[in-house]
Amino acid sequence: MSTFFLAVGLVLVVEGLAYALAPSFIRRMAEELPKLGDEHLRLFGVVALAIGVGLVYLARHV
Repeated sequence: MSTFFLAVGLVLVVEGLAYALAPSFIRRMAEELPKLGDEHLRLFGVVALAIGVGLVYLARHV
């Protein structure tokens, strides 16, 4: 369970850094999201998921 909290904490750190360091970029990205089709968003989600799983695997086994 502590690994879960560590993962959630790291996600919040990265999200917080993005909002703190580049708020105008985040705002522009949020404005562009509705313009993207479902296929592009789904592809982005799958790629992000695969990268995340790969990083977790590397962190646990290296």
